[in-house]
Amino acid sequence: MKDKETYQATSADSCPVSNGTKLPEIMLIDKPSGMTSFDIIRVLRKKLNPKPEEKTEGWSRLKIGHAGTLDPLATGLMVLGLGKGTKKLAELVKLDKEYIAEIRVGERRSTGDLEGQVLEEVVVNELDHEQVREELRGMIGVLTLPVSAYSAIKKDGVPMYKRARKAEAKGEIVEEVPYRDMEVMEAELLDIQNTSVNRGSDNQFVVVTVRFYVRSGVYIRSLAEEFGKLMGYPATLQNLRRTKVGEFCVEDAQQLESL
Repeated sequence: MKDKETYQATSADSCPVSNGTKLPEIMLIDKPSGMTSFDIIRVLRKKLNPKPEEKTEGWSRLKIGHAGTLDPLATGLMVLGLGKGTKKLAELVKLDKEYIAEIRVGERRSTGDLEGQVLEEVVVNELDHEQVREELRGMIGVLTLPVSAYSAIKKDGVPMYKRARKAEAKGEIVEEVPYRDMEVMEAELLDIQNTSVNRGSDNQFVVVTVRFYVRSGVYIRSLAEEFGKLMGYPATLQNLRRTKVGEFCVEDAQQLESL
């Protein structure tokens, strides 16, 4: 695996734009919640190389890509390639990743996260810390898990999320989803909190915060649901933050507003 320094910008490793500015070929952005990964690219194009109001000789659209998408509700590290840096993304997307996941135990949703419809809910009074740690240890290794029906993975050439949204418009739910091998290298319990909700005085769920260190291609929503099954409850992903991609850290990333 190449280290972070291999991809840091230098004077010889930059992407010039039409106004003469030299941009790094690899840029780290801390994605805010509520934006898609492509929203980030659109904002960067406007900020870094805006299209002139009048036709200008020499202007060309800035080529930008990313090394791994994040769902709209997720936050955290996005590694982006600018200009010639997009050629490095095929290698960067294979890097291991670290996430901080908040798992809501006691509720299952159609999308595997809070964007979806509630399909099942049960009362969860409390969870035993040692049992949680034991089940997380059991998740380390290669797991064969279903991929969310709202993922971008294709089935018969069509992205799953398009099938799911079409079914949702008809009041239906996609049950038949592909399975994928997902490798978890570390699963560390960070916190357990009981949370009351407005579904009745006796109804509450438990939020378990876990640090997952995984190989590329792992769907954290699938891990959240699997953790719930191991604990004997429905579960869904409440919050997700990506903190590392290979040796890149979110602490080194820029905020969009600061650009």
